[in-house]
Amino acid sequence: MTYEYLSGPDGGPAWSGVLPGAPRPYFLSRGEGEHANLFGDLFTLLVSGEESEGGFGVFTSLCPSGELIPTHSHGRTHEVFYVLEGAVRLHVQDADGHQSSRVLRTGDFGFVPAGLPHAYQVMQAARLLGVVSGGFERFPQRMGTPTDSLEPQPPFVPEIAHLLSAAKELDLELHPGFTWDTPQGLDNHADHADRADQADYTARADTSRVEGD
Repeated sequence: MTYEYLSGPDGGPAWSGVLPGAPRPYFLSRGEGEHANLFGDLFTLLVSGEESEGGFGVFTSLCPSGELIPTHSHGRTHEVFYVLEGAVRLHVQDADGHQSSRVLRTGDFGFVPAGLPHAYQVMQAARLLGVVSGGFERFPQRMGTPTDSLEPQPPFVPEIAHLLSAAKELDLELHPGFTWDTPQGLDNHADHADRADQADYTARADTSRVEGD
């Protein structure tokens, strides 16, 4: 496998320069942006810290069904999850140690403040919109490989030394061995979407009965 990192690609990808790199107005057509492949995901960067003067970054990600993002946290980075298509179960532990999880479907939103452990599983192939504090939006490019293709690709797995170096640089701390006590837990394989749908439907039905009493 050839490890081709954006931090100095020979020749550079075709999309190089599509973002202005400065805080000035611009427009992108469907499919435009800075693309990178990391594990099984295709990331498209739409706004970087260069355009927002370090304020925030915006990207989309195409995620295959069954993908598991292990427990991690960011010391300085706030993170938004907005589901454009598909279904994702987001787990988070708050500052008091209380754990919760929810299946986010098309149109659903989740927010994880800086410093909180979180993880997620892709229940149905998903397209996510992410908004993060400025700087962290570069993680798919730093850890992954640039690409010009918008089609599904074989997973790209970075060398572990490079992955850990990039994680430290980009405010990402892994929590190996972290235990989730939420009813669904964090499985090695995502539940089938119909099971997740049924669980959330039951929870919502129970809530509506309580509220109606």
